[in-house]
This record gives sequence, structure tokens and C-alpha cells, in this order.
Amino acid sequence: MMKPTTLIAFALSALLSQTAQADLTASESKLVSHIDQSNPQALALLEQVVNINSGTMNFAGVKQVADVLIPEFEKLGMQARFDSGEAFNRAGHLIAEIHGGKGPKLLLIGHLDTVFEPDSPFQRFERIDEHTAKGPGIADMKGGNIIILQALKALHKAGELADMNVMVIMTGDEELSGRPLSLSKKALVDAAEWADISLGFENGDGNPKTANVSRRGSVDWSLKVKGVPSHSSQIFQDRVGAGAIYEAARILNSFYEELRSEDLLTFNPGRIMGGTTVKHDPVSNSGSTFGKNNVVAESAIVTGDIRAVSLEQLQRVQQKMCAIVARSLPQTSGSIEFGDGYPPMGPSDGNRTLLGLYSQASEDLGQGKVEAVNPLNAGAADVSFTAAFVDMAIDGLGMSGTAGHTVDETGQLDSLPKQAKRAALLMYRLKHQ
Repeated sequence: MMKPTTLIAFALSALLSQTAQADLTASESKLVSHIDQSNPQALALLEQVVNINSGTMNFAGVKQVADVLIPEFEKLGMQARFDSGEAFNRAGHLIAEIHGGKGPKLLLIGHLDTVFEPDSPFQRFERIDEHTAKGPGIADMKGGNIIILQALKALHKAGELADMNVMVIMTGDEELSGRPLSLSKKALVDAAEWADISLGFENGDGNPKTANVSRRGSVDWSLKVKGVPSHSSQIFQDRVGAGAIYEAARILNSFYEELRSEDLLTFNPGRIMGGTTVKHDPVSNSGSTFGKNNVVAESAIVTGDIRAVSLEQLQRVQQKMCAIVARSLPQTSGSIEFGDGYPPMGPSDGNRTLLGLYSQASEDLGQGKVEAVNPLNAGAADVSFTAAFVDMAIDGLGMSGTAGHTVDETGQLDSLPKQAKRAALLMYRLKHQ
């Protein structure tokens, strides 16, 4: 059954017009007050989950974070569970839901895992000052998970949540996706097919004045090149040609010269190996080569990724890359393959309308306007797997912070209640459109 996209977009556009410059109603003020009153408990819960190592491959740790959060959802009258990720070699996902029948179907997206495995030196929550703390995954994105909970708790306290349609998915493999993606992202896609609206609580670019109406996708590529092995004194002769390494260099330089004019596109060769023999292990992202300076290289392998802002751009660039590879220097041949990856979340009118509603909520809270972030300043995220199925989506609603994915990662603690208020007010208004 097709979703009534036009109807929802029209209704939300009307809602945006109605709420412009509006003061908070009494019911909306109750949401805000509850978040302020419960903020100490939210900070304590944040510290608790940050102190649990949940590096993606620490399956027990990922599940332990879920085990802490599941009872919090159940207290709100939601059904909550942890779905095993055994089929895609990851811990699994937390899923919580409530189906009350009122308002649009909302999908709220977080993730349980971090980039910090048990052998990382960065393991504990540390208060820096009144407004700032360090900790593994504090902004990316355990803070975002707590914001989801705080917003839902406020709606529950106000008697609003019981008859809403909300599904929460916190994945256990956002930082290092399980394979195949068709299984590891199935819960997200299934939820998106049900939902009307997706709200992602990643930290975006870390600036509370921005949110994402688009995210670039990320797709891997692998280039394999063959040449004719021979004594180096014979290179460039008709029967020997240029060798595999020269051909790989030609291809990479052509990528650089012919593709970098594409707006919002990046393409990066992350690993290159060449010589007489090449052994490549894509699972461990490693390899080995053997070759001599006086031997023309027989093989070369290059791997990298493409980040495109739309599916159309991705397909166009892939076709150009294939054409470049096919040209070939003398006595060489190459092939390029594209792997699974994160799809683009392209900008849309629906996404911009939703951002407008979120921005209006922020202004009504006295927090100022929220604008769309430049897609170049945000990486791929789980919300992208939902974008093709919902009527509208935004991301970057999580906790502000800096230095994500490093041992200096910090979170802005005062952004926790601010972002929770924005999210709660947005969901309340979506319900009562």
C-alpha cells in the first residue's frame, strides 16, 4: 500500500505555517519542564552507558548497553527487545515500539556501538567542566540515544506517547556494518517501509544550529590491473607494454582529473598494492606484495570509496570510472567492481519541510534557527537506509560534540536537554498536525 506522501507533505507544510512564531502551549511547556526536571537522571544514564565498552566487535558490550536501555523503554509502555545479529556477524539491534494509532508513523534511529574496542585506551566517562565531558562514543552517539529516551519520556509524562506510532531502532553495527548489508540493515529497511518519517539522532557536524536534510552515501570500489611480466629493460616494448603499476597510476590520475569537478562528490583510493605477486585480504583490510625493481609489475590492486549525494550521481560516476578503466595502456587490462555500501540520502522537499518544523520548534524554545548542514561536513549514517522509503527524513538531532572517533571525543552536556526538548516538541506537533 502506497503511503499518502502528498497528503502528509501538505499537512506538514500547513503545520509549519500555523506554528510560525507561535508561543508554547501549556502542554508543550509541560514537555519542556519534564526534560529540565529529569536532566540529572539523564546525565547519570549517559555516564553509565558511556562507561560500558561497546566497540562494534565487542558483541557482549553492545548487548550490555541494550540491556540497560531496554527497561527504560519498557517503563514507557513500549515493547522492547534485542534482535540477534548472528546472521550478519554482529551483536544485533535494539528495537522498541508503540502503536497507538494517532499521528504519522515515526522512526527514531540511534546506534549502540562505538569505534572504541576493548583494547582502546579510551574507556571511561570523564567530566571536564560543568558543560563538557569526554568519553568513548559520548557524542557518537550514546548522547543521541539518551536524547531519544528523554524526548519519549517527556511525551509519556504528558500522556501523549500511549496513542502515538513510534518505532526506535538502535543498531549495533553502525560503525562497522555487518555483511551482507541486506541482513544487517533489514530491521531499518523494514521499519522505514512502515514509517512515514525518519528522525536520525546522530551528532551530525556537531553544531546545534544545523541538521541534515541530505547525507552522502558511501560505496566501496576495488580496481584490479594486469600487465605482462618481463625484465625491466623491456618495459614499453610492444610485447611488454606499460606494466600494471603504470596502468593503475594512469587510472587513478584520470579519476582525479575527470571526476573531481562533480559537486559534492569525493572519491578516495585508500589502499594500493602492486608488484609481481599481490595478496589481498579485504576482510582485514591488509595485504602483501612481492616484486623487484628490475621486473615489470604483473599485478596491482587499488581499493577505495565513493561518496555521492544522490543515487543518480553515484550511477553516473560509476559509469565514468568504468569507461576510464577500459581505456588501458598497451598490454594492460583492468577491471573495477563496486561493493555494497550506504545509499545516499538525497535532499527533498519533504526533508526541507521537516527541517522547517524542527527549526520552528527550536525558535519557539528560544534556541534559534536550525539550517541544513553542507553534506560535505557529514558522513554516511543509518538514516540513509530509510530515506528511499519514508516521506521525509532529517538527521543530526543528537548531542553536540567534537573530535568524534578519537580519544579526545567530547560531548556538550548542556546540549542534552536542549536537543531533547527540540525532539519532543517536534514529535508532539507532528502528532497534533
